[in-house]
Amino acid sequence: MDANADVRPYDPDADREAMWELKRSFELTLASGTGGEEKERTYEEKLTDAYRERYLEWVDRCVDEQPRSVTVAAVDGELVGYVFVLPESLSMIWDAAVLNELFLDEGYRGTGIADELMAAALAFADDQDLPLERIVLDVDRDNERARAFYARHGYEHWGELVARPVEGGTEVEDED
Repeated sequence: MDANADVRPYDPDADREAMWELKRSFELTLASGTGGEEKERTYEEKLTDAYRERYLEWVDRCVDEQPRSVTVAAVDGELVGYVFVLPESLSMIWDAAVLNELFLDEGYRGTGIADELMAAALAFADDQDLPLERIVLDVDRDNERARAFYARHGYEHWGELVARPVEGGTEVEDED
């Protein structure tokens, strides 16, 4: 599908509901495409009304700080994707610009819109004053399509995230 997209900054007043629907799709697509039923159930369960409000408030805080932190793509007035780069004040998380999320509705993949969103993210990151001159992101090792997209844009393996549950985890005992 050829698509002529309007790639522009997120407008909290006009785009709020559509942004949430894209975020919801991002989470559900991520869960279903990169893990088993348990991962899918975990992602579905977190998408509560409280999570929605908390997420959108966080987006608003980031956009209030730096309007270019969230860029959306619209086709015929309908949002079809977004990229979210954390504001410069949060660059100390990884001492770099952080590409938090990039999502494009499945029907618009392969149209070049994701490339436009990436260009907006890289331009925004380039304008940030960073401890390390790089942009980082977390991509699931099982998401081959995303890994290929990022590799095409010059991203290379740079470390690895590890994770564990916070609640209900086991205590670590000191070894003497």
